[in-house]
Amino acid sequence: MAPSRFSLLFGLAALAIIILVPWFLVSREADRQGRSVSELISMIMGLRDDRAVSAPVDSRADRRFLERRPIGRSLEGSQPWISHVSIVDLDQDGFTDVVLCDATMNQVSWIRQEAGGSFTERPLGDTILAPAHVTPSDVDLDGDIDLLVAKMGAILPNNDKIGSVVVLENDGQEGFTTRILLDDLARVTDIEPGDFDGDGDIDLVVGQFGYDDGEIRWMENLGGWNFESHDLLALSGTIHTPVGDLDGDGDLDIAAVVSQEWEEIYVFENDGKGMFDRHLVYGATNDDFGSSGISLVDMDLDGDLDVLYSNGDAFDYIPPGPRPWHGVQWLENDGDLGFTYHRIGDFPGAYFANAVDGDLDGDVDVFVVSAFNDWDSPEAASLAWFENDGAMGFTRRILATEPTHLLALASADMDGDGLVDLVTGAMHVSPPYDRMSRVTLWRNTWKDP
Repeated sequence: MAPSRFSLLFGLAALAIIILVPWFLVSREADRQGRSVSELISMIMGLRDDRAVSAPVDSRADRRFLERRPIGRSLEGSQPWISHVSIVDLDQDGFTDVVLCDATMNQVSWIRQEAGGSFTERPLGDTILAPAHVTPSDVDLDGDIDLLVAKMGAILPNNDKIGSVVVLENDGQEGFTTRILLDDLARVTDIEPGDFDGDGDIDLVVGQFGYDDGEIRWMENLGGWNFESHDLLALSGTIHTPVGDLDGDGDLDIAAVVSQEWEEIYVFENDGKGMFDRHLVYGATNDDFGSSGISLVDMDLDGDLDVLYSNGDAFDYIPPGPRPWHGVQWLENDGDLGFTYHRIGDFPGAYFANAVDGDLDGDVDVFVVSAFNDWDSPEAASLAWFENDGAMGFTRRILATEPTHLLALASADMDGDGLVDLVTGAMHVSPPYDRMSRVTLWRNTWKDP
């Protein structure tokens, strides 16, 4: 007896459900983990060994080339909240220094390096409530280095207009005057310099996290410390706004990562005269992806700027802690502002990453810190190295399990030996408080095995 039309339709519907529902679930899980569907299916079927990116290796062998040393002011019994560190020769004396944002002391500080590798710390300017980011730049073009300071007003969630755009103006004699360029804003998280309109002076791009009402603006320099604001985006959650020529046309574009429920990366394409076109170049489907930072770097050494992107924020988790989708990725610049997503590897609580050649083999490696790993476990890593095999394949190697809660990271050759060293800052917003640090110098002593 031939099957009825109803039976055929029912069978086709059942088959569609059997195929499409699992595919939908696998797709969602792949997005959540930051993988492709084929990668996840291969892992499920046992066809792909994922240990290279997701499993730690013997940390004792990998810790050999970094020597840890605290620098600057001592802990003094407090829970440090170091929100940012930046490396710069601030006094231009030939020795590389560190400037930092201390959200416990509500202060920007300068850790000055002197001959012989000694360091002393001193506060700069006035009290700044919850400084989130400090960027060195000669804003007034007088030959010395000023400091752009993003004032949040409060590190933890807040809807009030308590942010400010601040400059610590350098007088060239190690004195710094606090200038407030813009006040009573949604919490400010980043300020970056650049001549966006081609008139020869330094303009600013400002990221405002806010809470419900953040935004991105650029501030046109009118001279005499006067600036005019131009709005670029009206979304809350902006963290970083790095500047670079992303389309290769000779002017400065702006990249931005917007976290919270958005979890998106934008590029603002400049026409060279300060007019910007907005491009959404990446958006996570996981609302809890935890975007934590971006930087612009030529990852594959092909001559254009890519986007290095970490996700591991857990400030809004209760309790704060790692998630299986935390890690590091890069967006490959394909030209014409098209970008291809590549997962570098998993790392719980990944907060900020630096792409540098750590082992002097000619390719770009990635160092990353964790602010929100499982600190109750003595094996939880706070610093890791993704070693590049030269073909953009990365192997994760654990470099340290203490100190914990590392939120800030910067890299440069601090001692002039040709090797890239690291500086980290810790933000101890949650227990345990037994492996604390404030600012740490990690000296690179790499030798080929």
